[in-house]
Amino acid sequence: MNLRYGTRRATPIRVPGSIRAVMDIGGSLKASQFHRLNRLRSAPLARFSTLLLVCEVGLLAGAQTGVMSPYQGESDGIRAGGKWMEFHSEDKMTGAKKARFELRSDNYLSEDLDYKPRIEFTCTDRKYTNAAFDPGMRLGPPNRPGFWGQPQMQVMVRVDDAHGYHGWDWVHGQFLSMDKGTIRGLIGAHIFKVEIRGRNGPEIAEFSPAGLDLARVKQACDLTPKKPSKN
Repeated sequence: MNLRYGTRRATPIRVPGSIRAVMDIGGSLKASQFHRLNRLRSAPLARFSTLLLVCEVGLLAGAQTGVMSPYQGESDGIRAGGKWMEFHSEDKMTGAKKARFELRSDNYLSEDLDYKPRIEFTCTDRKYTNAAFDPGMRLGPPNRPGFWGQPQMQVMVRVDDAHGYHGWDWVHGQFLSMDKGTIRGLIGAHIFKVEIRGRNGPEIAEFSPAGLDLARVKQACDLTPKKPSKN
């Protein structure tokens, strides 16, 4: 007796329409939850990217318009040509108008790698008032007396291809009061260097003063450049 073995076809399972609808809804819910989770995960990244873009725009705007003033009551700085910044303020009691021009060095000195030395001169009601050299570090002790017996430090100054020695008033070991003649040489120079005595020996601050808008200086300070004589 021959037995014939054949393959039995599987009978398809019929799923009621209501159950199939529930399954479809479940799948849709899972897909929806998956997309929602992706959105939640990507939202912080999107917010961070937006914040980063805002910061970049703010930094770019700050680079174009100037820098914030460190002094209360003084307006934020504006570009005055080259690497110079110009700040304005008004005396609260007298109403005198003040303009301050600031130039930061190209290098750092040994004791502080976060603060560049700077030179600033101030004018009041369109007349030159004073100038100061801020090294951004503690100065060495004074090494000479001034005309009135005030402590001074003798410094070497280079203006382009000329150099010479100057006695600048030593103020609390924090900055030096500069003379007007040196400022007049500075504003018309391309190279300007100052050698001072730090607590650990000589230090040289290097500046690039070229590009200053001399018309602005003339208007704010009635100050003109003067080429120093060679020694």
